[in-house]
Formats: sequence, C-alpha cells, structure tokens
Amino acid sequence: MYPRPALRLASAPALPVALVLALVLGGCGPGSGVHGKPGAASLRDPYFARIGNGGYDVQHYSLTLDYAPDTGRLNGTAEITARATHDLSAFNLDLDGLTVDSVTVDGEKAAFHHAGTELTLRPGDDLRRGATFRTVVRYSGVPRRIVDPDTSVEGWLRTGERAVGLGEPTGSMAWFPGNHHPSDKAAYDIRITVPEGVTAVSNGELRKERTADGRTSFDWHSAEPMASYVAMVAIGPYKTRQTEGTKGAVSIYTAVDPTVAKGSALLLKELPRIVKWQEKTFGPYPFSSAGVVIGRPGDSGYALETQNRPFLPGPTSVATLVHEMSHQWFGNSVTPKSWRDMWLSEGFAEYTEWLWTEHTERVPVRQSFVDAYDADANWTFPPAHPPSAVNISDPPVYGRGAMVLQRVRETVGDATFFRIVRGWARTYRHGNADTHDFTTYVERESGRDLGDLWDTWLYGEEKPSLE
Repeated sequence: MYPRPALRLASAPALPVALVLALVLGGCGPGSGVHGKPGAASLRDPYFARIGNGGYDVQHYSLTLDYAPDTGRLNGTAEITARATHDLSAFNLDLDGLTVDSVTVDGEKAAFHHAGTELTLRPGDDLRRGATFRTVVRYSGVPRRIVDPDTSVEGWLRTGERAVGLGEPTGSMAWFPGNHHPSDKAAYDIRITVPEGVTAVSNGELRKERTADGRTSFDWHSAEPMASYVAMVAIGPYKTRQTEGTKGAVSIYTAVDPTVAKGSALLLKELPRIVKWQEKTFGPYPFSSAGVVIGRPGDSGYALETQNRPFLPGPTSVATLVHEMSHQWFGNSVTPKSWRDMWLSEGFAEYTEWLWTEHTERVPVRQSFVDAYDADANWTFPPAHPPSAVNISDPPVYGRGAMVLQRVRETVGDATFFRIVRGWARTYRHGNADTHDFTTYVERESGRDLGDLWDTWLYGEEKPSLE
C-alpha cells in the first residue's frame, strides 16, 4: 500500500544483532523467564490492515518537534504513556519513513526493529498487564507524503517554507510514532520549534510561546482524547487571533495564511455563529476551544476536521466550514471504531449541511434528501459497507449516510430524532462507536424496531422506492 523503506535493525550497543533479532521478534526459548507475549502488529482494520497495534492503550502523547523549513528536516522526540492490556514481551508502533535514533522504555534502553511502517520494540523486562509504561522514541529525517488508495495525499505536506501534517486515514505516522488507529484515542502535548517569525499551530490550547536564539517554540495542549488522524501541525507565516469565550461561549483561535486573509473574512465572521447554532442543535461543544486554520489552496487540496480547529485549503464555502465543524461532535468526539464506520462521521456532517441550508436559506431538509436520492453516485454501494479502502470517502458514505438519518427522523418524528442526536453525542462523548452501537441506540431510545429501515437504507444494495 505504501512505499516501504529498506529494512533497518538497531539495538542497544551492548547487545549483538543476533540476540536483538531473537528478542524483538519474540524468540524466547525455554527457561528465558519471559512470560508475556508480543502485542499484535495490527488491529486488523477492515480497510487498513497494517495500522494500529495491540497489547496496550495509549493514554498520552508528548511530542517535541524541531522543524527546519529550509531543509524540511524534522527532529522529533515522542514520549508515549500507555497501559498494557496484557503481559507484553514486545509491542509495535506505526511509523513511516523516518529514522529511529534511540528507544527507551521506562528509562531503560530497548531493542527495536524498524521495517516499513512497523516499529517493533522489545523492553528489557516484560510489561505486566495493567501497568502504565513510558516509551521515548527519538527520531529524525524528512517526513514524507503518503498517497492514499484513492490517490489523495496526506502525511507531511511541504510547500516551500510552509508545511502541514494531516492524518486521515494513516498520515500521522509520517511525522510521529504511535498507535495510529481511530480506536486508540489519547491526550496530547505538542511542542513545535521553528525559526523566529514562523508560526506553528496545532490542536488544543496554546499554553506557551517563547523565543530564544532565533527560534520560537509553541506549546500546544489537548486535554480531551484525540484520535491521531485528526492531530494536526500547520507551520507557516500564519496570522493568528484568539477570542476568549464569554457568557458560556467557547474560546476561538484562528490562524490564516496572509495570502488568503481577504477571502477568509466571511468564514471567520460566521464561525462563532456556526458553533452557537451547532451547540443548540447537538448539545454542548465537546472541546475546550474551537477555531479554524486556513492555509493556501495548494497546501492540501481538501478540508479536514482536525480536532478543535479544522484545516481548510484556502477560503472555502461556509457550508464546508459547517461540515467540518460538525465533525467536532461526530467524528472527533464520537469517533468511529474502525474505518468501516466512517458514515457515522460523514453522514452526520452531510446532514448538518442540510440542516444549515434549511436554517439559513429556507431550503427544507426533505428537498436536500430528495436531491441526494436522485443522484446516481449515492447508490453505488451501501454506506455501512464500502467495498474497499478506495471507497471510504465516496458519495454513498456522505449522501446516503445522510439519507439514513433523514429516514430515521421521518420514522420517529422530529422531537425524538433530535433527542436521539443529542443523546448520541452525549452518551459516546470522547469515545468510540460503530454502526451496531448506533442502530442499537436509536432503537432503544425511540422504542421502535427499525430493522427494515436499516436493511433498506443502511445495508441494502438496491435503490428503494420513496413511496
């Protein structure tokens, strides 16, 4: 799927290579005293089989990144705090393309083996189930772009002095090691050091900004759990503004590339209104701050719902901002358990656009539903079962996903539907959910058996009649 760099083997200096291979790959003979077992090298996501790892649950990432825009070189230290979910003799992290310089686990040097996108680590002692452990990975290199199965690009997108790190679905492994599956969410602290005069924006709140010896460090803190695919770093000559929340309103931090400042004025003006309307519709905003990062059109080529503040490739439509901001509830707070459940993010976001159009332009949601129903592109597969990784961002995931929600609304009534939507966002706040969780929740809260609706609109292969 992805370019695989040459095999590299490294170890603590005192260990011979043959022993490192045996240890890292789990070759422990009788009498070795090892009682744990290696964590799985994959979580077997139905569409991205290589991402994610088993045997542990990450609690916190502390990333220290030093970036040189003139060369594109990144020097990084990732401190990963995790809890072992079974006795571990070895475990894996996802990392693509960078050079691992050293690894420690709980302060002790660990053997490691980096091949392709898998970084396998063997601590000196087994990690016991339930134990919290700290892994520190020091790494360096020029981060790469990752090409998705649908040919879009992600990872580390560099254009001259500017760079943006984007992660959906697998790109975060291009700039830091981690458990890069949406089911393992964690808190983050990200410190980015860049040349003085350059701005570095990330998720959460800016805790500190300081300049010394011609370089500036920006310390960002995300207390709420975050899936790695919505982690973001944007580096460039951004102009920033922070508006503190008042009277219960959330604070808003915006960063805009000066080349698109004029065209971004409407989006910045509409953002507080959008957040307020979405809170009224979906319930309290799920994070401690909101905002947006607006880059240049060539920086990514697509908008992405990065946590706290979406990344937009230049000025876009207000509807696009509405879509990406709705993901703060549906996708970022309530995160899919696997990439098969992406319709739970995109269907809700598309439906939010329909609601906004009704709210601002008096176009009934029913009309948007009929327009989506009439579009042949929405009927190439059922939204709950995209055929492959190539299709997880195809029209049925968005348009037909939104149609499922409208059919639920028409079946249970407006009052029950919006109670369900707000309850869904509240019940699974900062967690993960899949399609089965959703259908079970809707039926329980509505008191209705909706099996025929799911079979027809969510899983059905044929286009149903509107009668």
